[in-house]
Amino acid sequence: MEQNTKNGKLSQQGTKYTYEKFLDIIETLRSENGCPWDREQTHMSLRPCMMEEAAEVMAGIRTYDTTGNYENLREELGDVLLQVVMHAQIAKEEGIFTMEDVVNEVAEKMVRRHPHVFGDVNVNGSGQVLENWEEIKKKEKQGKNLEISPLREIPSELPSLAKATKILKKADKLYEPGKSYEASVEELRLAVDKLSALTPADYDPRITETVGDMLMALSNISRICRLSPEQILTDRTEDVINRYEKRA
Repeated sequence: MEQNTKNGKLSQQGTKYTYEKFLDIIETLRSENGCPWDREQTHMSLRPCMMEEAAEVMAGIRTYDTTGNYENLREELGDVLLQVVMHAQIAKEEGIFTMEDVVNEVAEKMVRRHPHVFGDVNVNGSGQVLENWEEIKKKEKQGKNLEISPLREIPSELPSLAKATKILKKADKLYEPGKSYEASVEELRLAVDKLSALTPADYDPRITETVGDMLMALSNISRICRLSPEQILTDRTEDVINRYEKRA
């Protein structure tokens, strides 16, 4: 449908926006005569927004899974796309890359990392797909001047449980085999015994250390079983909320 304009401005009535028009809208918001708030934003100032919108998408997925209502998920995916395009527009203004570069790079990556789809490689199941993905990823980094270590390149901004699991997984592949499932379960059992012998106290360093050992053991179990401890805890927290505040 053709877009309506009035006094040179977009009219929402009867308008069906395209991806290209969306890029134009963000560029306009960032322009000299655009929105003062949007013009003030930087990559750094937008960091909390990206984190919040990603969390909103996760909430939208949960709502869709439990109720079948997809409207919130659709809206929140749009908000994440807004954050991506805002960063790309700022980068364009800085002369470093554009949204087209972002799309092209991720498209190239998907083709390159799926040789079993776009090439002649044969795989037996998703496990081999993941192995090939990691191997291709490793080759991509060869020759690049990376100043950070493999474990340090895992974003510190990740939630702690997710970060711990990723670090343990990577250390297992790059340095030495991680603790076994049985060893981690035993570590949990010993930690529980240790906690039972302690007297609860605020900020007790012994309790802090023991709880830390338990969380790392749980993270290692999650690594072995390919679980997401962060998501598990989020879901269990929702269960607690629902138990105390039952929905009508």
